[in-house]
Amino acid sequence: MSPLAAPDAAMMTGPEALARFLETSDQGILRGVFSAGEVTILENFPPHVFTGQDGLAHWQALMARHVGAIDDLRHAFGPPQDFGRTGDTVYFSLPTRWTGVRDGQPFDEHGGWSFVQALEGGRWRIRAYGWSVVSFTQ
Repeated sequence: MSPLAAPDAAMMTGPEALARFLETSDQGILRGVFSAGEVTILENFPPHVFTGQDGLAHWQALMARHVGAIDDLRHAFGPPQDFGRTGDTVYFSLPTRWTGVRDGQPFDEHGGWSFVQALEGGRWRIRAYGWSVVSFTQ
């Protein structure tokens, strides 16, 4: 276990960039955010599990289309939870709130992201994440 109680600013760079991609659908934001090796993404849309670099590319295309249909998408992270570090790997979860407008209807979604990041080339990169919705109102 790391002496850190929470991810530092460098460890938050990837999750922040990921959230900005979702808000803007600007795929350029994702350059260098994910691991160059194995990646696993768990999502609440089919096929639900995206693995490897091909899975990452598939997820990116589907997600860009998904968020492109949402107006005024904004995120807010709560305090990181359950932080742990083992060597060049970290794990933590982020309570996350999303608000926006889809099909003319405002929504408010609360959930959590679990992240595993690896230190690659002096930078923390997302190796895996899982998304979970805990409440949704429209």
